[in-house]
Amino acid sequence: MGKAAIAVLLVLILVALIVLVVVLLRRRSGSGGPGSGPAPAPPRDPFAAEDQAGGDPRTLKAGDMVEYLGVRYFVRGSLRLREGGFTWSEHLLDADTIEGTKVWLSVEEDPDLEVVWWTEHDIGDLTPDRRTLTVDGVEYRRDEHGTADYASEGTTGVGVRGRVEYVDYEGPRGRYLSFEQYGGSTWEAGLGELVPNGSLTIYPGS
Repeated sequence: MGKAAIAVLLVLILVALIVLVVVLLRRRSGSGGPGSGPAPAPPRDPFAAEDQAGGDPRTLKAGDMVEYLGVRYFVRGSLRLREGGFTWSEHLLDADTIEGTKVWLSVEEDPDLEVVWWTEHDIGDLTPDRRTLTVDGVEYRRDEHGTADYASEGTTGVGVRGRVEYVDYEGPRGRYLSFEQYGGSTWEAGLGELVPNGSLTIYPGS
């Protein structure tokens, strides 16, 4: 075999080796076992805190400010309530813009996050002693009845600590009626409406 033929053969072998190395490297970089490739995104809760348009209602406290339906309110005080292993919060909002009517915001997870906007209601002689009650033409059905311990922060109008008895009624289309009795006092009532997800903006206090 002449020198020219040997040189050509060596070149061909070298080219084949280069091609083989390139193929092996590509296979190695693309390997990762069965089902390799980008890992699928884990399932996530559409009502998670990071999806709240203006913060997490579960972090609300006295001194914060909230905006709802284009109006801003200061959080004057908060009640932290516990019944057995279940906890929730109720926040008193500064209602100077709506003629002094008390406005409360309740936040609870059971198990989904539920935020309800409450306004006080003059119940007259009405008491939570029936399974169904009709208020302003809306029928409400009794949903829960219990007693909870509470701790008060800021200005709430009740003692620092105590117990509250409550009776909750549920109406159509996200409407609620709730009765509360602090320390054996007379019943107080409020009408509630479910706050749509992302419609509440929170401005943390200093």
